[in-house]
Amino acid sequence: MKRATIYDVARHAGVSHQTVTRFLNGFEGIRPATRAKVQAAIDELNYRPNGAARWLRSRQSNRIGILAHRMELSGPGRIIAGATIAARRHGYVLDIASMDGEDAASVDGALDVVMEHQIAGVFATAQTDVVREAVAQRGLDVPISIDSGEGLSSFGGNPRAHPGRLAAAHLAELEHRRVAFVNGPGVWIAAGERRTGFLDVAAERGLDVVWEYEGDWSADAGYRAAQLLPDDVTGVALANDSMAIGLIFGLAERGIRVPEDVSVIGMDDAPESRFHLPSLSTIRLDFEGEGAYLMNVLIAKIEGGDVGDVPGYRLPELVRRGSTAEARRAGK
Repeated sequence: MKRATIYDVARHAGVSHQTVTRFLNGFEGIRPATRAKVQAAIDELNYRPNGAARWLRSRQSNRIGILAHRMELSGPGRIIAGATIAARRHGYVLDIASMDGEDAASVDGALDVVMEHQIAGVFATAQTDVVREAVAQRGLDVPISIDSGEGLSSFGGNPRAHPGRLAAAHLAELEHRRVAFVNGPGVWIAAGERRTGFLDVAAERGLDVVWEYEGDWSADAGYRAAQLLPDDVTGVALANDSMAIGLIFGLAERGIRVPEDVSVIGMDDAPESRFHLPSLSTIRLDFEGEGAYLMNVLIAKIEGGDVGDVPGYRLPELVRRGSTAEARRAGK
């Protein structure tokens, strides 16, 4: 049986082949009804991108090496999930090499693993400067897509969209004045950027950041932070949801109620956050969209496409749930 092409899909769906291509590239600006027709045609025709055919035509490998750091964490794991889906849509096969992004030797070892095969490009989730520097020093002769962290360029140059800034603004709007910030490891790029964003808006809005703590992204780190949190703090922002959940549990053991006594806001919007008691206020980040974007940029480089045509991903947004409320304690 002849393998279906994008032209077959387009005819079956009653759309142009350009629309099918945009759909496969993850373009968000397609009407829902059109998206549904294209997806139905793909399913009915059992369409699969022909990576082998591409390789025969161009002698270009259809393998992409992924350097993966801390996949067990929500953010990195979801970025790689989004990248994987995007790669498969284009017919690419992924070679995933785990690494310790804080150890240059580990990053070099992961690069050695993926470079053992003929690969078309390298995708790296660079949570640390160690990863960036190790990749740069190798002088690879294949296209590279590397996560640039959460600087303003990541969110279309919109400073209000930064997760740390959104969290501080939320606490300010709830009239909290004495607040705390629990961060991830300082070596992580995202941790530094989330802290900077939080402190910048805290200063702008007159918040007094009376206490900071550096954790390791785990719920246990949040629990430890809860034991040390000063009594006069009424609002706490944490750089991820796992630490926020641990903090809430630790505060409960101290007899401190959330949000009646202390408001708590996380970042990431991990899938379990809305099922916590109380449900966790957080900053939603489109990790899957970010992973798809970075992978599509890499594939555009590999195939000689226009990187500027790659669709972006959703901006961070506040998700207000049950763990934050207006400051209520007298004098706070």
